Order: sequence, then C-alpha cells, then structure tokens
Amino acid sequence: MGKINVLDKHVAELIAAGEVVERPASVAKELVENAVDAGASGVTVEIRNGGTTFLRVADDGCGIAREDVPLAFLRHATSKISGREDLDRIGTLGFRGEALASVATVAHVELLTRTEGELAGTRYVIDGEGEKACEDAGCPQGTTIVVRDLFYNTPARMKFLKKDVTEGNAVAAVVDKAALSHPEVSFRLLRDGRETLHTPGDGRLKSAVYAVYGKEFTDGLIPADYELNGIGLSGFISRPSAARPNRSMQNFFINGRYVRTRTASVALEEAFKGSLMVGKIPACVLHLEIPLGTVDVNVHPTKMEVRFINEKPVFDAVYHGVKTALNRGDRPPVINLPKERQEPRFQEESVTQVRFAAQREREDGETRFPQVPPPVRERSCAVHDSVCDIEADDLPDPTPPRAVPASSFASVKNEGNLTEPLPASFSGTAPGIQAAPADAPQPEKQEEEEVPERLIGEAFGTYIVLERGDCLVFVDKHAAHERMLYEKLKSGGGEAFCQMLIEPVPVTLEKNEYSAVLESLELCRQAGFELEDFGGGTVLVRSAPMILGNEDVSGAVMEIAGYLAENKSDLTTQKIDWLYHNVACRAAVKAGDDTSPMELAALARRVEREDVRYCPHGRPVSFLLRRKDLERQFGRIQ
Repeated sequence: MGKINVLDKHVAELIAAGEVVERPASVAKELVENAVDAGASGVTVEIRNGGTTFLRVADDGCGIAREDVPLAFLRHATSKISGREDLDRIGTLGFRGEALASVATVAHVELLTRTEGELAGTRYVIDGEGEKACEDAGCPQGTTIVVRDLFYNTPARMKFLKKDVTEGNAVAAVVDKAALSHPEVSFRLLRDGRETLHTPGDGRLKSAVYAVYGKEFTDGLIPADYELNGIGLSGFISRPSAARPNRSMQNFFINGRYVRTRTASVALEEAFKGSLMVGKIPACVLHLEIPLGTVDVNVHPTKMEVRFINEKPVFDAVYHGVKTALNRGDRPPVINLPKERQEPRFQEESVTQVRFAAQREREDGETRFPQVPPPVRERSCAVHDSVCDIEADDLPDPTPPRAVPASSFASVKNEGNLTEPLPASFSGTAPGIQAAPADAPQPEKQEEEEVPERLIGEAFGTYIVLERGDCLVFVDKHAAHERMLYEKLKSGGGEAFCQMLIEPVPVTLEKNEYSAVLESLELCRQAGFELEDFGGGTVLVRSAPMILGNEDVSGAVMEIAGYLAENKSDLTTQKIDWLYHNVACRAAVKAGDDTSPMELAALARRVEREDVRYCPHGRPVSFLLRRKDLERQFGRIQ
C-alpha cells in the first residue's frame, strides 16, 4: 500500500498560512500594504493584547465591490497582477493573493467595505471553517478589517508567541516602516486604547521621521537627494556625530517598499568611512527609485528581500549620493566661547579626583610646597580625571611634614602655570619633566624598595613605559583601567555605583530593541541603569553608573539595547557580565587621552599591586622587555 497521501484542503491551507502569518505583526503588515495599494490617504491600526486577541486596520481607500468580497479571501486571488509578464514589473506592495486567505484560515475575520459608487456597504464574516455571513451594512467609503483570536485553531503556533508588549512593539515597528515608506499617508496606531503614533500625512518625509523617531533623531539628520544611472536617491542620513552603535536604525525603501538590502547598507557605510569613530554605524531613512524591471521582489512571501539584476548601479547611487550629502551637509559644530575667561569651579571631592599643584618658593636654601585647592570636575563627568580610581596610598602626601629638597621632585608644567610634584623615584625622561638644578641639596638616602621602579613616560598616548629592575615594562592604560573598573563593578554590583542624573536622558530605540529593554528593566538596574518607558520607542535614563560620563550614557544604553535584542535567550549572569564589560570599557581612560604623569604612576602601581594581567576581553595588560634582549638588538651581547 502506498505511503503518499494527498493532504486535506484545510490542512494544506494551515501549512500555507504559516509562511505568511507568523505573528500579529505579519497580519498588520499585509493589511496595511493592502490599504496603501487601495489609495488610502489615512490608515488606522488598532491592537489589543499585542494584536493576538484584536487587530483592526481601517482605511479610506477605494474599497472592495460586493461581488469581489468572497473572491478576495480565496488563495491566489488578487487585483494587483493578471498575467505572467506582470511579475517582471511589480509596482504594488501586494501581489501574491495569499494574505487574506492565510489570515482567515487561522483567525476570526470581519470585513466592512464600501466603494464610492455603492449606497450600502458590505459586512463579511469568515474564519477557519469557512464563510459565516455576507450582508448589507452601513460604513464609510474604504475598508475595515477586524482580526480576532489569532491562531485560535492552531495552539502549537499560539504558544510560540511572545509577551503582549513584545508582539505589540513588533506591530508598531511595521506601522513605523509603513509611515516612513509613504509619508503622503497619515498613519495612526492605537495600543490598548492609547494613541502611540500619528503621522501628519503631508507628503514630507521629515515630518514622518519626526513622528516616528522624535526630535532628537531628526535633528541629527542630513538631507540626501541624488540621481545616477537612472536610479534616484532621496531621504536623510545621520550626521557622523549622531551615528549609532548598530544598524537597527538603517531604513532602506525601494519603490516605496521597506526592504533589507546588504548592497545599500555596505554602500552607506563605505561612504561614511573616514568620518566616523570606530564602532559607530550611520543611520538613515533612504528611498531608492529603481526601474521595476531591474529588481525582483518575488523572493520570499514576506517581500522584504529583493534581488537586483545588477548590484553595481545601486551601490554607486547610494555611495555617491551619501558622499555628496556629507560634503554638503556635514559642518563642524559652532562653539560660542564666553567673552571673559571664567574662573574654574572648585568643590570638595574624593581622593580619586585629587590633583596636586605647587608653587616653588625658595627660603633659606629649601623648597616648600604649599597646598593648592584641587580643581575637580563634576561627578557626572568622565573618569579621565580620576584615572584608575587612584587610592590614597598611590599618591604622595600633599602636605609633607618637613621641607623636602628640590632634587627630590621633578616639576611638570600645566596650563595653569602651576607645577605638579612627582616623586623622585618616578622622575626621568618623561616628556615635560624638568631635571632638578645641579646645585640643589642632595636628598637624604631612603630605603629602597625590593624592585626599584622609574616612570619613563608614555608611548603613543597609550602605553605606560616603566623601568623596573633590569626590565622595561609596557602597560596598556586602557586595558588596565578597564579591568579595574570591571572588577569593581563585579564585586559591588552596578547599583552600588549608580547616581541620579540631573536631567533624564531620552534614548530613541528601534522597536525590537525597545521591547527587549522593557523586558530587562531589572537587569539594567542591576548594572546601574535606571530606565523608564517614555513611549513611542523612547526610554528615559534616570540614573547611570557614576564612572560613566554624561556623553556616554546614551551610547551605552543603545549598545545595551542592541545586545539584549540579539541575545534574548542568554542566561541572566551572562547578560549582566556583558553589561559590566560595556560600562567598564566606556568609562576607562582611552588610548590617546591626555593623562598626567601622576596618573600614569598611580595606574602602574595598581597594576603591580593588584596583579592585573588581562582586560575583560582577554587582551594582555602589560608585557616585559628584558635588558639583555634589548642589548642583544644593539649588538652589545651575543
């Protein structure tokens, strides 16, 4: 007996529906695209419980004629194409004729529609078991479709749905993309009775971007308008200063359709090369107008993947269009300096931010060092001024109990024409260090340490160079400081180093990232970030780790959001460990930062005392170069 069976029609439809309808956002996407194709000037999307129990899409388009309503719910029935040749020039968002049939297979669907010439509208009810009703109804011109109890007859699909908030954010992301792709259409989104999005529909892309992403994101955009080889490019790109840590805010639209295209993304980032900091990614809202015959959108049922007959013209149009926009629109910021120089503010602070300064006075052949009030930055600033969290025993006593001979110190000039005293054991050939006068009194003989150490200086603004016994020691200041901060966070927890911000910092996120952050608010709090839902894809940062500078708060939250969105299944311990890594890396002194010899010396002491060997990412913190190896290079020894 044969083993091959012909599946029941209903089972086959359930299988086919799984390709089109994966979650409420899939339903919203198909229905919104149908509304746009119908010529609507206004589209309203309403959801409850994330769209799983109730989803309504209403438009004021052309409507569906009474005799066409039952046909619209048959598989492969469509008004967008009619023949094989139409597949080569698809200009509408929908064309496969599967959306309504797939939705009706796995949900209870009610349709209300009326065309311009009809006196009465049509109410049509259908579900997985078939047609239930088709009757007259009073309704405005256009089409309204209500979808209830999605996956009511496929519980296996139901249990794979996420939380209502997550599903709702996925629907919101679909409406966002539709609003950006068609700024001439006014979109409204209602979530559990509350309006969360309303675009003006005035045809101006910037108005739609403002409604979707807010003022902060919009203010950081540069307009782009370009045409090359028959391909038109229009929209906006982010300024280099407003770049983001990931690609979640890159939006590409081809002929009014939101797509994911690696070609355009690579061209965008290549055009930004040389203008961005390492690790930053440009954002954009770019529309490409491409001849219909040169692009294939019939690749996947979701219609979000496209193929080009020739990718090079597309790459060139995006690359040169973005380059032109950057050359025209990216200007250095204008800084208004005060007319009169203001005195620096002073305030009492912990020993981690103490700076020593002294003015040389010669009395009776001795040198005295009066204490000067230490200039301190506010606690919310970056840790560069408190590099490596210097402890009291890392620094010399600012008030020596007796006069110290001048030869015991070397002086470092600073901008305030003051001198910063350094211990004699660290005086040497470091840049800016002056030798003591030859006729100065000799210091008293002090008891030497087991391994004498001398600060040579700093190489390439990154590596501390020390002479220790018969070795040269090279220390990566960023890696060392990062490891120290990471261990401090790990031992005390981020909450112990959390501080309230004077003003909350708003951070605009992509909807999936936004959802991931809302699901992990407690995890973020453990890392020192107190976040609050501000609505519309924006979170407010109420507090952040005090070791993090104000300018790093927004970027840190963006990176955290991207990580949480990509690693939702990770264990909590892994997530919190990554958060500590992220905060420590951002707060640590950076390669190239201006670090005083006093800070370099203190950092080197802590590296040796705490036996710091590797940064949190596994890179070595220091290495030794032995004297005999150096002399071998010069041919002094064999």
